[in-house]
Amino acid sequence: MLLAIDIGNTNIVIGIFRDKELLISWRFATDIRRTVDEYGLELMGLVDTTMPVDNNEITGAIIASVVPNLTEVWTEVTKKYFKMKAIVVEAAKVKMPIHYDNPQEVGADRIVNALAAWKMYKKSGQAMIIVDYGTATTFDVVSRNGDYLGGAIAPGIGISTEALTRRTAKLPRVELVRPPRCLGKNTIQSMQAGLVYGFVGQSKEILKQLKREIKGQPVIVGTGGLVYLIQNAEKLFTRINQNLTLIGLRLIYEDIKK
Repeated sequence: MLLAIDIGNTNIVIGIFRDKELLISWRFATDIRRTVDEYGLELMGLVDTTMPVDNNEITGAIIASVVPNLTEVWTEVTKKYFKMKAIVVEAAKVKMPIHYDNPQEVGADRIVNALAAWKMYKKSGQAMIIVDYGTATTFDVVSRNGDYLGGAIAPGIGISTEALTRRTAKLPRVELVRPPRCLGKNTIQSMQAGLVYGFVGQSKEILKQLKREIKGQPVIVGTGGLVYLIQNAEKLFTRINQNLTLIGLRLIYEDIKK
């Protein structure tokens, strides 16, 4: 079985695969102050109490990280608690041509998402755009030939919401849900309308510009914790897969181990 670890700026998502099946996944808050033992013991407790398998059945591990301080922490977690050396995803390890000024600058999660989406949803003669609603909202483009071309990065919905409430004296925290109308009749509805429809508008405009530049009608894949918030407001995505990064980690691990 494979332990797949996706370290993001807000959350760490961990999944366990048996062959191609994702058996279970967990989500941790990202905290650079936590130690190897704190993360390791918490993960081992979850494995022991929620998995119908023995720890020794986990024979491989792979990590994608955009938080350098935690990459080494989780590498040590896999060594100490699972007795294995994890593969850490880098551009050079991914079997996808990367057309970026400096390929090492591309976030590991973006490469992983691009590879997973291409392998799962590619259509002959069509390019692909992958939109990930995480701490940042990322838009990544794969050519019709399967090459990673680059993309766009925008502020994420969560951090924008947090900034709005922190920087204003009277605006409360609100639940991120689609309001009944854009014309809000109270402060909460007004904030929800601005946030939801503002990010729908952001996504539509960036997608429009990317489509213009790549010339054609691409397959558009959505992922990330808040992707359904956008899709329920306006149907922008051909496919949605909230486990895209974990699946991409499995695919990369399989390619490396061939």
